Amino acid sequence: MTGTIAYIKKSLKELYPPSEVSSLVRLIMERVCNILPHHFLFCKDKELSESEKKRIHEIVERLKQMEPIQYILGTADFYSLLFEVNPSVLIPRPETEELVERVIIDNADKKIKILDIGTGSGCIAVTLRKHLKKASVIAADISAEALATARRNAKLNNATITFIQTDILNPEKAEADIPFILDVIVSNPPYIKEEEKKDMEKNVLDYEPHLALFVPDNNPLLYYWHIAHFGKKKLKKDGLLYFEINAACGKMVVEMLEKEGYKDIELIQDLSGKDRIIKARNETDQ
Repeated sequence: MTGTIAYIKKSLKELYPPSEVSSLVRLIMERVCNILPHHFLFCKDKELSESEKKRIHEIVERLKQMEPIQYILGTADFYSLLFEVNPSVLIPRPETEELVERVIIDNADKKIKILDIGTGSGCIAVTLRKHLKKASVIAADISAEALATARRNAKLNNATITFIQTDILNPEKAEADIPFILDVIVSNPPYIKEEEKKDMEKNVLDYEPHLALFVPDNNPLLYYWHIAHFGKKKLKKDGLLYFEINAACGKMVVEMLEKEGYKDIELIQDLSGKDRIIKARNETDQ
């Protein structure tokens, strides 16, 4: 086993930071060989099978092409749950865990109806359903492939979710497809401007779905505005709207929500100090 770990480190050291190489080693050995990091010392003389060595070689070759490890393994961890991921859905991010944490804290033990717009892998919807036992959760996405993945993740995590295919950019269709009055709307919509592509990592740009990532440079609030507008029609009085946002657009989103008539708007920083979450309250009676 020691030789295999050395092979992984040598193969990847020119391509990834040392801390990331260490993380990749731990993940590969755990997922392929079922060896946890704290067992490495005790298993250093363990002889790996030929099938294990072959699988590790395949993974390393794909990592050398900068393919995300989550797509290679087909799974990602999110909020202590396991999710299937594939190139039709974004890989869940730690920042999104912070968004989910905010929704859970604010709505603990409430009997509410929640809509997750742009559900992707379903990580937000499934996690909220698991932790808010009294809530009913609806998850919407334009992508049939993403919804199929989200359905599998709901089943994998034993979570009951209502899934709806719709286009939030088509207001009449979205309002007809989602005929519910809601207590909470949560969304991590596309928010990266096209001009930001040049600064992005190759493993994101080359492999993750652009439909779920990018908005036009001249309309960075495209999804936020449509979701906020939808919320004015569908949120109960005092219903809550939660967004994950582009750190560069925080004040713009706040101003847009003010114009739309939302109140008690909070711009919340993530653990790295960047503007990342917006929470707002709807004052309109339905």
